[in-house]
Amino acid sequence: MEPSEPESEAAPEAAPEAAPEAAPEAAPEAAPEPEPEPEAASGPKGSGWRRAAWPLGIYLLCALVYSLTLGDRALRPSPDNHYVHLAQSWLEGQLHQVGAPPGTNDWACFDTETRSPCPNNRWRFPGEEDRYRFYVSFPPLPAAVILPAVAIFGTDLPDRLFWALLAGFAPMFLFLLLRRLREAGRSLRTRREDLLLTILFAFGTVYYFVSVQGTVWFSAHVLASSLLFLYLLFGLDARRPLLAGLMLGLAFWTRPTTALLCVFFAIEALAASRAPDRPAPAPDATSWDRLREFLAAVRWRPALRSGLLFAAPILVIGALAMWMNHARFGDPMEFGHTYLQVRWRPRIERWGLFNYHYFAKNLAIFTAGLPWLSQLPPFLKISRHGLALWFTTPNLLLALWPRRSSTTQVALWVAILPVALINLAYQNSGWVQFGYRFALDYMPLLMLLLALGGRRFRSGFVALALFAIVVNTFGAITFDRLWQFYDGDLSQAVIFQPD
Repeated sequence: MEPSEPESEAAPEAAPEAAPEAAPEAAPEAAPEPEPEPEAASGPKGSGWRRAAWPLGIYLLCALVYSLTLGDRALRPSPDNHYVHLAQSWLEGQLHQVGAPPGTNDWACFDTETRSPCPNNRWRFPGEEDRYRFYVSFPPLPAAVILPAVAIFGTDLPDRLFWALLAGFAPMFLFLLLRRLREAGRSLRTRREDLLLTILFAFGTVYYFVSVQGTVWFSAHVLASSLLFLYLLFGLDARRPLLAGLMLGLAFWTRPTTALLCVFFAIEALAASRAPDRPAPAPDATSWDRLREFLAAVRWRPALRSGLLFAAPILVIGALAMWMNHARFGDPMEFGHTYLQVRWRPRIERWGLFNYHYFAKNLAIFTAGLPWLSQLPPFLKISRHGLALWFTTPNLLLALWPRRSSTTQVALWVAILPVALINLAYQNSGWVQFGYRFALDYMPLLMLLLALGGRRFRSGFVALALFAIVVNTFGAITFDRLWQFYDGDLSQAVIFQPD
């Protein structure tokens, strides 16, 4: 993707949005900070090297900080580098693990004779390797991404460093997305505020601690975050339906719950296809009246064309996923989690992978996971279930009280809610984690809501951002290294500090 691409269509997009959304609020919001934008001085497109310098600098800064945070772990393989071993299996022409798995954490084992799970918590089957096969049950796109490096360095590849370097792309894509919104007149933010939001995401959210872990669970979040920012960039105004569908399809093949974010594109496509000469709803119109007027103004032929282009790559990727599932387990809908060799298998067999039964526990962690304080060293502990989302990044609460509203903001919320709900109904909370990592499945959309909400980023917002950066830096440094700061319970039963 060229860094200058988002700006090439800025002028045509500014007209339909500036009148209904920006005009009422632009004067009070933009007047206090009329600072010029240096990058726009030479015209909408600007100088190529100057426009590229900002996103490139953001990537280099983030990748450098993430790599330095790794410390002495940078040049060693992570202990649960499932994707490295999956890539190695592909290089040897098979879908299952080559030999016995290198560890005992979240591997799927399939009995090819009975077509059922292997005996639980058993990891070696001497002489029966053809019958009992181990698989990586997590969606495989990260293995495809790391495969060239595995082909060169083998399974001793320092995967933590690989994913830390790749993690720098997501903040860069966020900045490109924010810049496009600003230059199209969709956002009233200055470049300084765009940089603040970019830094907040990079170092003031759970993305920071996730980026410096490697391992199968966290590397998937790293890759999915970049794909979701690209999905939003191409999906705004449904301007690149084919690329938007490709990015979301690839995100699904990394984090399956992100597939529900397709709702965002659907609403954007309908909004972009509205007849321009339709009168605006009356100021006192009800929400239902506004919805009816919105749908009545849609020109369905271009909307359907955008939808088909968007769906095409998703269907191709879905077909590939189903083929792989059938080749491994004889069931196109089975990714392999049914066959996980974990202590929680009885729970999964009774309640399933997703169930209302899990909702209360996960919601408690999502909303009320706080540090435990003690009079004994180290005076602070964190549950292995992790900290609440609002505690690790309190700035996100401002997304709930915007000063401006638009169809895009509605589309973002309508897309976020089903993903958040299905994650809360999942059979675990994200265990083991510093903060609620499943929020990364929709964190890019929350960052966009902060940008579009219209509230000024005054000293209070900056103070909260500094708090978030301190908290998440602590998590990035301590998680999986300084275990004295984390509760030692391994049963998943302890959520809050015991009395």
